[in-house]
Amino acid sequence: MNGHVHNPNNGRRDGRPGRHGWARWWPVVGRSTRRGRGAVGPVNGPRGVVNAAGLVNERRPRVNGDTGRATGTVHGGQSEQLERKVFDAEFIDDHGNHGGPHPGRIQTAWRLLLAGAGLAARSARRVARVAAGMAGRAWRSPAAQRTRSILVYRVRKAPADVVRLVWFAVRGHGRWIGKGWNWFTYGDLRADARAARLKGDAEARRAAQEAIRADARARWGRAGIRLHRLAIGIGALAVVAVLLKVTDAVMDRANMWPWLATVYRVLDALGVFLRVGGLWLLLAGLCGWWVAAVFEGRDRTPGAGWLVQPDRDDADSWIDERMISKALAHLGITPLDRFLKDGGELVYTIGARKDGDGTAAQVRLPMGVTADMVAARRSKLAANLGRAGMETWPTKGDEDGILDLWVADKGVLRGGAGEWPLVHDGQTDIFEGVPFGLSQRGLIINAPLIGVNWLVGGRPGQGKSAALRTLMLGAALDPTAELWMFVMGESPDFDPFAPRLARYGMGMDDSVAEAATQALEDLLSEMERRGKVLGDQPGRPPKVSRKLADKRGLGLHPLVCGIDECHELFQHPKFGKRAAELAVRLIKRGRKYGIVLLLATQSPTKDSIPREITRNVSCGAAFSVADQVANDGLLGSGKYAAGIRATELRINTDRGTCVAVGLTDESFELVRTFYVPFEDGADDVTPVIARAMELIEEAGRAIESSSRPEIGPAVPAEVDELADLAEVIGNDDRVRTQQVLARLVEHNPDHYGGWSFAALAAMLAEHGITARKSHGVMTVHIADVTAALGRRESGETPGDSDGERPGTRGVLPAASPAPTPRDDQGKHDEGRQGDADENSR
Repeated sequence: MNGHVHNPNNGRRDGRPGRHGWARWWPVVGRSTRRGRGAVGPVNGPRGVVNAAGLVNERRPRVNGDTGRATGTVHGGQSEQLERKVFDAEFIDDHGNHGGPHPGRIQTAWRLLLAGAGLAARSARRVARVAAGMAGRAWRSPAAQRTRSILVYRVRKAPADVVRLVWFAVRGHGRWIGKGWNWFTYGDLRADARAARLKGDAEARRAAQEAIRADARARWGRAGIRLHRLAIGIGALAVVAVLLKVTDAVMDRANMWPWLATVYRVLDALGVFLRVGGLWLLLAGLCGWWVAAVFEGRDRTPGAGWLVQPDRDDADSWIDERMISKALAHLGITPLDRFLKDGGELVYTIGARKDGDGTAAQVRLPMGVTADMVAARRSKLAANLGRAGMETWPTKGDEDGILDLWVADKGVLRGGAGEWPLVHDGQTDIFEGVPFGLSQRGLIINAPLIGVNWLVGGRPGQGKSAALRTLMLGAALDPTAELWMFVMGESPDFDPFAPRLARYGMGMDDSVAEAATQALEDLLSEMERRGKVLGDQPGRPPKVSRKLADKRGLGLHPLVCGIDECHELFQHPKFGKRAAELAVRLIKRGRKYGIVLLLATQSPTKDSIPREITRNVSCGAAFSVADQVANDGLLGSGKYAAGIRATELRINTDRGTCVAVGLTDESFELVRTFYVPFEDGADDVTPVIARAMELIEEAGRAIESSSRPEIGPAVPAEVDELADLAEVIGNDDRVRTQQVLARLVEHNPDHYGGWSFAALAAMLAEHGITARKSHGVMTVHIADVTAALGRRESGETPGDSDGERPGTRGVLPAASPAPTPRDDQGKHDEGRQGDADENSR
């Protein structure tokens, strides 16, 4: 059997692959002898012998280590001693494959190739199935269905779209022509001149005409300058072009300077570019012109909803400028309708933006339209925006022509404010305010107490007493505050406050009304005392601060007095008038001394609440009320007309929600007040009061008994008439005596209420002040009052400086003597000198 032996070592004796690697084949020629099954005898070859095991033995002599005898291979198949060596080899057929691979290897390679191809095909089919599934799901997705529907709709509407685009382009050119004509003829300034002529304002008309002439001169001056520059530029370019042309004609470019040759190459490349791409540039310019004309002539109305509204969960709450403009256009306001019909566009000084739980915007309205006109149509505006009336709040901005609009998200105002933040833990600083509720924007409002007074009202059962209770709870958690409370009715709403209160009265009998009136008088006395204490402090601070309130020896701690159902007190037949007068005086002057008055009523009318209280109160909160009178009685005059209306609050549905003014810098706030329950089965007020008592103990303070008030009985204070006179005159140089008397009565009606002009004149004379006539009326001058105060401080008595006897009470001086006539003064032509001589004798 002929065969080849594959030697992987390829002739290397170190056992490593040879130069040709594993690709070399060794031919071995010999005869095989079968010695049993699978046995092969030695075969002689040119390089070695193939033994019975099919292995090749090299023909190398070996030296026997014991005898030193060389061993080798004997021709004829016999050998004295052969060393068996094992090579990595195999038999291959010798049928014309001496120089190529073995057929078995080819079959193996084919099998591997086919297996790999099958695996790749199966993987490809699997990937195709997954991709097909994903593509199917994407195709059936809502977004894909919506996109297909839009594409099909647009394809179906393609002819109409083409017509509409052509119309937009035509209209855009028309608008350009109109704008150009308006610019060329000074249309804006001429419109101002026409409006001024219609109003009869000659000065405004002349100013507009002068502006037209000045603009014309400036415009033509700029045009002349630009034309001059253009002519110079064209002339310079023409000269350069002629020079380049002549130079190119007389000189060979090979002989030109390198920079000049570069210039010509650049010009040649630019010319080629213009010849090749000039048409495309022209087409691009025409397309840009067409797009600009279409954009100019487009409609001003909103487009597809999916283009102008975001893909979000609260898409129903989305409000933008276009929706606001469209809603305003359907209010039926004639000047606004005319403005929008003539192509006018509303100016948004503040664009529609997310503001808390709603959307806020500020619009400058056109001429002839005020914010009050829009606020008067609030229900129609809410319907146009798809909102409830209480979710839409148009109000007047900084100017009458600026509309502040806030629109709540749908349904966000239906929920309550949640739990009061201090119901379980914490304390307050009354100078920083107390948590009162959530604004319409979803922010916590800290209600101010120091420096303000409160008037809270609304229909019965809508949350006014609960709101007052929340304010009192916040004040109770300040250990430095002193609390008084009077309930003009049989209501236990404030019974848990009893341990924390310095004075407490509840009931409908006369004793409670008397106690409340006495409390107001005591507060006025305390106010006078605090004023003197402040005056004695270094720097004479104008009001009580936290630093002063913490000094216990001064007695300037915050003092909060609450009166629930105050209309019962002010309408009391015996004490009502006096209580109203005291409350007005306290509201006007007590706020800077750390004294706070909280009033709550369910009858805010002009008869039940004095008008001066409504005018001077700082913070007003109106729950659901019945009419405009009650609305303005709580929030202030004119608030209903300005669009700030608690009449829009629905009874019971909007319980706990109020319209408040004075709480923040905003013109109003729609507040969802915190509710601290005190009813059957739920009492969160008592734990808060217990925690307040613990805070007082930790601060080392104590609560005086309500039967023994801290301030003490009201003792009439000595009246400083001269200081009162200086205070009522104020910064005026002189004041009529009638006004001085009226101001004194208003300042202290108890002391000056029965005064007449004779009493006023006596008081002036006592202090050395003379009422002088000015413009035919008797007046009191502030300079005289200041001088009297200075004399009193220095210890002088009236009349000392004039040489009068002390105690004369300012005797009026005699008439002034006639001045001595000048020497050059002529004598009278009339009269008889003899009469004068006789009289003189």
